[in-house]
Amino acid sequence: MTRPVAERLSRSFFRRSSVIVARELIGCYLVRELKNGTRLVVRIVETEAYVGDGTDPASHAHNGETPRNRVMFGPPGHLYVYRSYGVHFCANIVCGDRPPQAVLLRAAEPVEGTWIMRRNRGVERDAPPASILRGPGNFCKGLGITLVDNGASVLSGPFSLHGPRKDDAPFEVGVSSRIGISKAVEHPYRFFVLDNVHVSGPRKNGARGRASRKERRNG
Repeated sequence: MTRPVAERLSRSFFRRSSVIVARELIGCYLVRELKNGTRLVVRIVETEAYVGDGTDPASHAHNGETPRNRVMFGPPGHLYVYRSYGVHFCANIVCGDRPPQAVLLRAAEPVEGTWIMRRNRGVERDAPPASILRGPGNFCKGLGITLVDNGASVLSGPFSLHGPRKDDAPFEVGVSSRIGISKAVEHPYRFFVLDNVHVSGPRKNGARGRASRKERRNG
């Protein structure tokens, strides 16, 4: 028997700064409903924020709108998917209104449909769950996300995002500079569950302090 997830996050959740959304997505659940009725569920454990206000040259929106990044300039609550270095796909959630902003989904913990994620990744059946969705390329491959999904809504349709479950164990969120980029590396825009084996990069704090999810829930 599968555990229910919380209500689908609304557009107002995404109509905020990507830095806020990136932090608040930690511990949330991404659900993908497949055409055969199977449900893939993952718990987000690592994100990065990107902004397009002129202060973040690492953002795809930094130099203006192009056919590739056009989804970032649209309404919040949609997937922005791109191919990285011609090799793998990366999935982002568009947020804010203006300037264009997005949150990169870097890593997640498989919850339901793990065998399908293993198959999509082409790994052995006994491969440890921590290796399946670690890193943005593996995240997309495990969930079957490609350029076909660019622009897909997470407010309706097969993709949806949900808040943490009430019975989830409290955890602490680490903050660091972003990884895998060469520009604007000083921005502390990477968020992750501290000491979580599913996280793709360093699992300790980097740039700033930490706050527990439980503390933030209580305001």
